[in-house]
Amino acid sequence: MAFESKINTIEWIDNFARLIDQTKLPYNLEMVDIKTYKEMGMAIKDMLVRGAPAIGIAGAFGVALGAQELAGAGSRDEFISDLEKIAEYLKSTRPTAVNLSWAVDRQMNFVKSSSNDNVGALTDSLIDNAKKMHDEDIEINKKIGDYGAEVVPRGAGILTHCNAGALATAGYGTALGVIRSAYKKDPSIKVFADETRPRQQGARLTAWELLHDDIPVTLLTDGMCGYFMSKGSIQFVVVGADRIAANGDTANKIGTYTVAIAAKEHNIPFYIAAPISTIDISIASGDEIPIEERDGEEVTHINGELVCPEGVNVINPSFDVTPSRFIAGIITEYGILKPDYVSSIREVFKGI
Repeated sequence: MAFESKINTIEWIDNFARLIDQTKLPYNLEMVDIKTYKEMGMAIKDMLVRGAPAIGIAGAFGVALGAQELAGAGSRDEFISDLEKIAEYLKSTRPTAVNLSWAVDRQMNFVKSSSNDNVGALTDSLIDNAKKMHDEDIEINKKIGDYGAEVVPRGAGILTHCNAGALATAGYGTALGVIRSAYKKDPSIKVFADETRPRQQGARLTAWELLHDDIPVTLLTDGMCGYFMSKGSIQFVVVGADRIAANGDTANKIGTYTVAIAAKEHNIPFYIAAPISTIDISIASGDEIPIEERDGEEVTHINGELVCPEGVNVINPSFDVTPSRFIAGIITEYGILKPDYVSSIREVFKGI
């Protein structure tokens, strides 16, 4: 049985979505009610909700909200045409994480395949489908966690980078799902979390949610991983993913590539934990993954305070790409994919 997280990241209540405002953590646990598709788009763009699976669910709920706003559409065709524009807006809010476009497209394919001409009934079905996707995500994460726990050495020091936990999903988590499942089997494991500059998701979110679920964690600055690897404190690395190419190259939060290089140097297995929906078989390699660049103020300021000379030049890519040769395995709900990834990814998609 999987470890049960106490965190409910996003849910549908009556006719709106409610989510944790992750920009307020760890100082305050605040819920935000999202009542329009544009509010959902801004929540995704401004990272009130973040993490590839979570923004996928947010996008699915966003389509449902948009459908509610189109209640006065005169015909099925007009309804779908207007909903397609809403879908494109939602997909544009964060370009790197493929789960967002996957979930929005799944909603649009669902409504287009329906034979129902009643706009109200179509809207209700989109809400139900989004709820179904939410529940599926939690079950998928638990499967990922259980598969991943099988390869975690007993008593291992486990390093993770950024946040791929309950807060980054509908609940439970991908990389932190592996940690949760491993901890349930073996409470002697030790968890290390990089702070993850510039938005400090490891410090603000990963540390918060593990402590919230009574799992001990040690916080490291981003530059410390090599030191602790060399001292023998870390035996296993697991991170999430925002997009995985058909050859296994993986985009994840900036700094992940550096961790993978250090792990390779110290012969420490480096794993990706992600649902199959994160794999984009339409792109051959990581060279084709779009990398989101964000406002430089994320780097120059912490909690609104300037931490460097004013006017300094800043480049702020939100993600980097880890080449597949550094990855020991990709932990999915269908099991652990191994090199060569072109073949193993092709085989898993054949069976879906």
